[in-house]
Amino acid sequence: MKKFITAALALMLCAAGYAQGETHNHSSDPQLASPDGTKLHRCKHTGIIKTKIPQRPEGQKDVVGLRVAPLDTVRVGFIGLGMRGPDAVRRFGLMEGTSVKALCDKHQDRVDKAQKKLTDTGRPAADVYVGDEAWKQLCERPDIDLVYIATDWVNHVPMAVYAMEHGKHVAVEVPAAMNLDECWQLIDTAEKTQKHCMMLENCVYDFFELTTLNMAQQGLFGDILHVEGSYIHNLEDFWKHYEGNWRLDFNEKHRGDVYATHGMGPAAQLVNLHRGNKMNYIVSMDTRPATGPKHVKEISGRESADFKNGDHTMSMIQTENGQTMHIQHDVMNPRPYSRMYQLTGTEGFANKYMQEGYAFRDVSNIEGVPDHEDLNSHKFVPEDVKKALMEKYKHPIQKEIEEEARKVGGHGGMDYIMDYRLVYCLLNGLPLDQDVYDAAEWSAIGELSRISIENNSSPVEVPDFTRGAWKKLNGYHHYMKGE
Repeated sequence: MKKFITAALALMLCAAGYAQGETHNHSSDPQLASPDGTKLHRCKHTGIIKTKIPQRPEGQKDVVGLRVAPLDTVRVGFIGLGMRGPDAVRRFGLMEGTSVKALCDKHQDRVDKAQKKLTDTGRPAADVYVGDEAWKQLCERPDIDLVYIATDWVNHVPMAVYAMEHGKHVAVEVPAAMNLDECWQLIDTAEKTQKHCMMLENCVYDFFELTTLNMAQQGLFGDILHVEGSYIHNLEDFWKHYEGNWRLDFNEKHRGDVYATHGMGPAAQLVNLHRGNKMNYIVSMDTRPATGPKHVKEISGRESADFKNGDHTMSMIQTENGQTMHIQHDVMNPRPYSRMYQLTGTEGFANKYMQEGYAFRDVSNIEGVPDHEDLNSHKFVPEDVKKALMEKYKHPIQKEIEEEARKVGGHGGMDYIMDYRLVYCLLNGLPLDQDVYDAAEWSAIGELSRISIENNSSPVEVPDFTRGAWKKLNGYHHYMKGE
């Protein structure tokens, strides 16, 4: 007991000292690895590495639960019409309450193809911007409410910041930011301008994930103890399709889980991150880069002597409320696609990959479940029970829009639900399903995992990007008209 009290006191002293800006509990350890210049400190009592949390500028306020005036029509401009942008243009062209005002890309042929997708939906042609800096003109237009960014990763933050500074809400592809400094840029700009900044994380709208989230919120799994997520997707057939080889280049130059958001998003909603809970610290490790250098040689013909990104990266995260999160990344090797998506609770279990199913301590008290002699918790419930549960607990958003989403498409419909919910919330003046803190928390796993890996898998504090506002809400919530 004495050892426990001593350890607890050390944690309290460390946290209190760092929150107050004191330095006697922390050391600027010259042995801490930080090649990019990130300022790191290690708590003497706990050994946890900490990054700087900038003080919120005077007059700036948080945007947790941000509401803005409802829009009559969401007038949107698209930047980036390569792999992801054109189909987003098509989806918006099929959606009520929207007006596509402008299309922008560096290449005329891409703009032309996106324009055709728009006019094929029966919408009028949008204004066109072509060139390396043309996106700025789009952001400066007074008749645009939302700027939708689907470019290469390194342009996400400069474009999002510029758009918000010019009075626009922003939707930006994943990851929203590539390092901690960029995360803080997005947050400070959103707080200063009081504009929405949503990361376009589509996987939180997967039908299984939505239904499981609703089941969790209805208490079917009891207390949530552990969640898992990943992005395991062999990109061998896709590397050459990224203009200028930018995605493989980024992996070559950066260590850590550089693409965590598809696994993080659904897991984060299950444990209510910055809605009454927060991530405290992360521990990460990786394998050696075995396959990545081979792809560089195959695509560019050169040797990659210092490929940074390990073939497989894994991270463990501890939350304030005593849960654990397990996040993995592997885009190099011949494994079946998986986002892992797993939930362990005191009363049940959910799993999507490789086998989709549910297990419960007891389902006899759930109305509408087919009768079976053997429904023990050592195996998944039978398929008819699973189907009955998924129908009974189908998420209200899914009930509302599923048929249309499947018809329009986009990763099975989840892209359409993502866009639909963004537009729905803007039209009704509601908080968005994903806010700028989600964008920062899920994107920050990249640099935080790198810091841990480069310091012998030391625990690294996950910054409180809300700067204390994570306690304002109690649980994750999709807002509906009238709330």
